[in-house]
Amino acid sequence: MPPRPRPLDTTSSFTMSMISSGMRSPSGFRVIRVSSIVVSSAGRMFAVGCSMGPVLHYWYGWLDRVYVGKAIKTVAKKVLVDQLVASPTLGLWYFLGMGVMEGHTLSDGLEEFKDKFWEFYKADWCVWPAAQMINFYFLSPKYRVVYVNTITLGWDTYLSYLKHRDDRPQQADPVPDCVTADQTALQTVGSTEPREHKV
Repeated sequence: MPPRPRPLDTTSSFTMSMISSGMRSPSGFRVIRVSSIVVSSAGRMFAVGCSMGPVLHYWYGWLDRVYVGKAIKTVAKKVLVDQLVASPTLGLWYFLGMGVMEGHTLSDGLEEFKDKFWEFYKADWCVWPAAQMINFYFLSPKYRVVYVNTITLGWDTYLSYLKHRDDRPQQADPVPDCVTADQTALQTVGSTEPREHKV
């Protein structure tokens, strides 16, 4: 039987999620001061990380049992399966979980994931295949989740940015009332000036 999840696996997942959440702001990758919004967001990231830690532990255990060894071909198969199965599944898990805890429905979370999927998945392919090659080729299985959680520190920062980014079209700033009043006054003065008549 596979070993039970180690406390270090899930604890590191919680820690990385909370740190990365505190590093982002809705307007981009900026370190922001602690506020109630950041604390609540960190709490939601904590919960998502709590649920993913044990899943990753057993997922990597299954990969190691099915694809045994560290030959390049075997490692490449692990990376490919991880990208095709775990990556979109955990991405969906993140958007649904965060959405529900923010007060949205599962349908809302699913629609948001669909809208942002290709942007998320292309970024995922830029980061995780290389990271997982190192993971599966060099590291012992007992360090897999800890290593992944270290990479997740930066990855969750990106996910949080993508999740909370405002994609609505920006509206032009309204014209101040004083400017509108001045323009109206000038038009009124111009219309009341006497006109010269040609003889």
